[in-house]
Amino acid sequence: MANEQDLLSTEIVNRGIESSGPNAGSLTFSVRVRRRLPDFLQSVNLKYVKLGYHYLINHAICLATVPLLVLVFSAEVGSLSREELWRKLWEDARYDLASVLSFFAVFVFTLSVYFMSRPRSIYLIDFSCFRPSDDFKVSKEEFVELARKSGKFDEGSLEFQKRILQSSGIGDETYIPKSVIASAGNCATMKEGRTEASAVMFGALDELFEKTRIRPKDVGVLVVNCSIFNPTPSLSAMIINHYKMRGNILSYNLGGMGCSAGVIAIDLARDMLQSNPNNYAVVVSTEVVGYNWYQGRDRSMLIPNCFFRMGCSAVLLSNRRRDYYRAKYRLEHIVRTHKGADDRSFRCVYQEEDEQGFKGLKVSKDLMEIGGEALKANITTLGPLVLPFSEQLLFFATLVWRQLFSSSSSSSSGGGVLNSKKPYIPDYKQAFEHFCVHAASKGVLNELQRNLELSESNMEASRMTLHRFGNTSSSSIWYQLAYLEAKDRVKSGDRIWQLAFGSGFKCNSLVWRSMRRNRKPTRTPWLDSIDRYPVQF
Repeated sequence: MANEQDLLSTEIVNRGIESSGPNAGSLTFSVRVRRRLPDFLQSVNLKYVKLGYHYLINHAICLATVPLLVLVFSAEVGSLSREELWRKLWEDARYDLASVLSFFAVFVFTLSVYFMSRPRSIYLIDFSCFRPSDDFKVSKEEFVELARKSGKFDEGSLEFQKRILQSSGIGDETYIPKSVIASAGNCATMKEGRTEASAVMFGALDELFEKTRIRPKDVGVLVVNCSIFNPTPSLSAMIINHYKMRGNILSYNLGGMGCSAGVIAIDLARDMLQSNPNNYAVVVSTEVVGYNWYQGRDRSMLIPNCFFRMGCSAVLLSNRRRDYYRAKYRLEHIVRTHKGADDRSFRCVYQEEDEQGFKGLKVSKDLMEIGGEALKANITTLGPLVLPFSEQLLFFATLVWRQLFSSSSSSSSGGGVLNSKKPYIPDYKQAFEHFCVHAASKGVLNELQRNLELSESNMEASRMTLHRFGNTSSSSIWYQLAYLEAKDRVKSGDRIWQLAFGSGFKCNSLVWRSMRRNRKPTRTPWLDSIDRYPVQF
């Protein structure tokens, strides 16, 4: 465990000119101390590296044997001249026809078993992200004023939310139900929740079906994830009823799984497609903001009010080989990490009532540290699957060296030079061309960039999504991919890393490979604003 001082960072914040009090008219500053992500690349756990190599070996053992067989066959054939080779083949076929036919039968049978038993490729045909109408657009100042008019918050709570918004990295064009903020009564009702869920889900799905020209009745698997709002009938049932989908559809509704649930939903859809050939799957990821609006004064529970905004994504997946030519991406890897066995991780994002009985999400001050530990485990497992061999070799060699010799060197030299040396940090920029990191907050993105040594261009999609749409929970990584497409940056063969984390505590990774040059789409949530980005904030 890192020292307490190592997990703290400080910054000087300009609070502007005091309007009242003994320092009225004076420019004032404050020093902010907060926790940051631990330097997780300095303390890699060997078991997660072994897990990654276990995944790699399971999938690559057949690829390792093929070159060996080719080498043996080439050595045997290379010792014969062309005339001798043809004479040998003709004589064998002439005098031992049964052996030749048996060989071809075994070859065809083996080839058939291989192609029938190997996992089907999962293709992403297209996706869509919902953009609410301008009636829901709220600036930071308007957010505070609407909250003040509701009469639910005292001046201390309002000032706290204002400070959080100013340093959040969120812009002035995010979307939230204004009636929820300004309402003096209870706004977290089932009616309000269903209204918001219907608007965002049907908006995203209408666009998806229009773009892909797929009929709702053609969909065989439906997976919906929404962490907080889980009515009866379920959200997946609402979609089936609205689009009159077929009666034998396999539908699933994931709840309470946080901002990383979108990756979990893709994983479930992949498993269903592997078991049901020649099918389409639709994955809908959203969060209902109004239903989780906190009306109390506990500051740890006011934070989600400041960050979460309306959003929804809909993704169409297919396992049909004929869709190879029109698919945008192919699914390469899914790596999931769950730290729920640890009590601190389990309770770091926790839904409960405050002292006044108001329901909300309580965010622990240990969130950054816990998130860093989950991220460390996830990327260490992912590394052997995606990193080039040179990076894996350097990383693994330094890791083994530290594991084997650091303890003995430390005891003999009193914690000497070897124990203080930094291990080799893998360059994930060699594994991926594009990064879509869950846009939780500006502080989290800053720490992730520092620890993974990513450039500003690598983090651009995440930062701009946070600024334009806020934290849209599990759909955030899809708004980021839409940003990259709107900027016309995704080319054939490019690898995209989608990284999300959420309550539980979970950290999950998706890896896609672009199947073709994805030109600037005509339908995108960035349509009216892409030319204004990137912006500095």
